[in-house]
Amino acid sequence: MMMMDSTTEASGSSLESLMSSFNARITHLQELVIARNMFPASSMADLSAVDAAVKAMELQVQAIKDRLREETQAIPKTKAFILLYYLHKLISASLKQQKKLQNMSLHAPSQLPDRVTVSDSNTSRCLLPEFSVQDPGLEALNLKVNEEPAPLPKEKKGRSSPPMWHVTASELDSLSSYMRGRLTLEKVNAAINDMASYAEANAQLIIAPKKKLAENLWEKALEIRDIATMEGVKGKHFFLEADIKGPSLKLDNTGKAILTVLRHLGRINETRVGHHRIIILQKPN
Repeated sequence: MMMMDSTTEASGSSLESLMSSFNARITHLQELVIARNMFPASSMADLSAVDAAVKAMELQVQAIKDRLREETQAIPKTKAFILLYYLHKLISASLKQQKKLQNMSLHAPSQLPDRVTVSDSNTSRCLLPEFSVQDPGLEALNLKVNEEPAPLPKEKKGRSSPPMWHVTASELDSLSSYMRGRLTLEKVNAAINDMASYAEANAQLIIAPKKKLAENLWEKALEIRDIATMEGVKGKHFFLEADIKGPSLKLDNTGKAILTVLRHLGRINETRVGHHRIIILQKPN
């Protein structure tokens, strides 16, 4: 009987120990559940954000490396472009120099006069017939390249005035109503007078010396003189489209219509020199 009691007590003790261990395990699992609920997936989100930032930085670093590689490869191209730029400037300066020399050659005497020696009892001297010591034809030979280019030579019979070939009423009436539009004979002929004024102003720039020109007109004078030597323009009265500033002829719709009519009636011809539109006045046949 006593053995049974002792066996019963041992079994009860083992059961209590097992229950205690089981309760302790349950408590531990509860603590883990509580800890999990206290720190949700925010820690994973933080780690994802850090990973994304690191990847973005890696991409930026790679982009910087690519940019540096492109800049390094572009250095030879930049040097070549700079070389071509200065070569173009040199060629332009050479062409300008050539034009100045050609302009100077127009004023050089075709041949130098023979020397005439006159002797007397005191001295002997050399004279140039029909030329004084300060002969302007000889001085032209001493022009420096960077000095003012001489104006174009005048015609022997004197410079003629720009033609003012006015339009007649019958010529204007012969045009189609579409071309004539609302143009009147007075407007068309007033525009012709303006054109003659523009051409006369350019002719004055061609023959005027530098000292008689305002500083802001000198560059235009050089440009006009270059244009005056071009094929198709040389020896004719002309003006630039940029010269059209009224009072009667303007670059509006009416002015463009007048230019079309005058071109159709043979009063003007047009050409281009560089970026300029050149309008040449025609003379009556």
